[in-house]
Amino acid sequence: MSDLINISFGDAALTALLGYLVVFFGLVLLMVVVIIMGKIMVSRANKAKAAAPAAPAESAAPAPEAPAAPGSAGELKLYDTDPKDAAMIMAIVADALGKPINQLRFISIKEVKEDEV
Repeated sequence: MSDLINISFGDAALTALLGYLVVFFGLVLLMVVVIIMGKIMVSRANKAKAAAPAAPAESAAPAPEAPAAPGSAGELKLYDTDPKDAAMIMAIVADALGKPINQLRFISIKEVKEDEV
């Protein structure tokens, strides 16, 4: 036991170096395993993509897209609201309704203060 307490500097450096080498070898080995697994997954995904287009190619042509709705729907009045906030609110409403924003008509947007609730 006294040999472990009175270890020389060279023995301590060699022990530390061997410990670092074991850890880095484990990290490199783990990195190689992750890279190999990634390549396997990419090759499987590429095989699936190559097989997938064969089936839809036999189906009928897709329906043409609906024409875009006309642009502006009139004036918008903002009450105590920044234009950026109003644009964000309009985008959120359009997304929630599942409609393009140019098919909706906003008349006014007003910020509701906490004391007004």
